[in-house]
Amino acid sequence: MEAKVISSGIQYSSLPSSYVRPESERPKLSEVADCENVPVIDLGAGDRSLTITQIGDACREYGFFQVINHGISKESMDKLLAVAHEFFSLPVEEKMKLYSDDPSKTMRLSTSFNIKKETVHNWRDYLRLHCYPLEKYVPEWPSVPPSFKDIVSTYCREVRQLGFRLQEAISESLGLNRDNLKNLLGEQGQHMAVNFYPVCPEPELTYGLPAHTDPNVLTILLQDSRVAGLQVLKDDKWLAVKPHPDAFVINIGDQLQALSNGKYKSVWHRAVVNAEKERLSVASFLCPCDSAVISAPEPLTSDGSPTIYRNFTYAEYYKKFWSRNLDQEHCLELFKN
Repeated sequence: MEAKVISSGIQYSSLPSSYVRPESERPKLSEVADCENVPVIDLGAGDRSLTITQIGDACREYGFFQVINHGISKESMDKLLAVAHEFFSLPVEEKMKLYSDDPSKTMRLSTSFNIKKETVHNWRDYLRLHCYPLEKYVPEWPSVPPSFKDIVSTYCREVRQLGFRLQEAISESLGLNRDNLKNLLGEQGQHMAVNFYPVCPEPELTYGLPAHTDPNVLTILLQDSRVAGLQVLKDDKWLAVKPHPDAFVINIGDQLQALSNGKYKSVWHRAVVNAEKERLSVASFLCPCDSAVISAPEPLTSDGSPTIYRNFTYAEYYKKFWSRNLDQEHCLELFKN
């Protein structure tokens, strides 16, 4: 495929053949029900022990939850979505200055998932940013729109603190000390994917992103409040997650499944697209430092439970994740004892 984005201003009347999934791999949108019982956890409720219990239950049963009263202002969230829309509305010539299909680049505009390796593409453009430490990466971020760097920097700082608060609660929900997981993960990396899903002429034939789990520790997702598109796998059924006002979706990633010795689930999820409306989402990822050894803490196996996964470094895992197609078998399966 010629290296170009789909947010180019072209109106497609039918789906280009390189985006059409084989019939057995299509999303079967008519069979997807709404997820009625999405755990919505109020981080401002004041009863910490209840919050920790709720988070533990959600990690075990669902692998994801939504949080409200999370300490990030509505203004910060709205500004981020507005500047992201502004970026994707730029003339295609301006955006293409940032285009790359090299996954090792720390700032790039790209499309689909791994354009060099795929046989079928995904109906998505995205801006990928490294976000920590900010002083290292902000200089390479887009200069247009002019407010981009300031707005995104502020948001990144706030999201990082939210991620740490959640990691502390998850650590406690496993019966560990508050700082146990954070200490294991080292100086955590932080990335962001600003995802843009243009209007799609035939949404039932393709994906924005096919089913996958996230390779990192935690994903903090800001959804477009107007357009649903996130679906999660629960009890072998795909369920649509409606955006909750001013909430974040928190996804458990592969590293937490391994660290919890399989007690918590890395959630399978996918993004579908829409025939009438474009959709935007902003995913922030917290990742172990490359040298962090991912190993279930001793208290989680002291009852004689077998250790499910062998020890590995995050660098080893990430390399394996990017060497595969997104919708292959779960990457964690390759690290089982």
